[in-house]
Amino acid sequence: MSPPLEVKVWADYACFTRPEFGAERVSYSVMTPSAARGVLEAIFWKPEFTWVIREIQVLQPIRHFSIVRNEINSWQSDRAAKSHDFRYFADDDRAQRHTLGLRNVAYLIKADIALKPHANAHIAKYRDQFRRRVKKGQCHHQPYLGTREFSAFFSEPDPEVDKPISHTDELGLMLFDLEFTATNDSPTLTYLTHDASGAKVAKGKAQPKFFPARLDNGVLRVPQA
Repeated sequence: MSPPLEVKVWADYACFTRPEFGAERVSYSVMTPSAARGVLEAIFWKPEFTWVIREIQVLQPIRHFSIVRNEINSWQSDRAAKSHDFRYFADDDRAQRHTLGLRNVAYLIKADIALKPHANAHIAKYRDQFRRRVKKGQCHHQPYLGTREFSAFFSEPDPEVDKPISHTDELGLMLFDLEFTATNDSPTLTYLTHDASGAKVAKGKAQPKFFPARLDNGVLRVPQA
């Protein structure tokens, strides 16, 4: 079996929101598997395969930051803005929300490619394409860590320098993935967009799946479905 593919990703800020805090954004202390998958898909994505996250290594000490921002409550669309009777006043739709995020983060993601039944090329082709894109710094869109304003950078890891921190902690229940089932108006699931963690979102009914996460000497090992 081939060793997992690796990529180093880092950013000034990150926020991997814990779902139990509702409107307030409180980050997990470690990148979630769904966020790691979003980073990989930003670098290289094809409909012929899916990314399977094996482990996430924390390369920098865990540090937090806290900010309070003005945000609007309702979602705005470009279609609504183009209508002739569109009227919107941000002052009437504004709320203050607190964010407890992470700063100066760096991770090493290890993942495998899982081919779908309709794939017509050998897995080695996609693995080589991913390695070339990482080496050249190419991506479909700029990766981000949790939310789009926290842009991330990536490169090949340096095994002599990029080593996990010496820290062990119980992280509680962590989002593993969203399990989609088709609805009546969407009998087949089609990837449409990305969620806040960077993972692709399909049209249908989503059921979140969690797992008991543990950081063991700086390494988060992801269970396989």
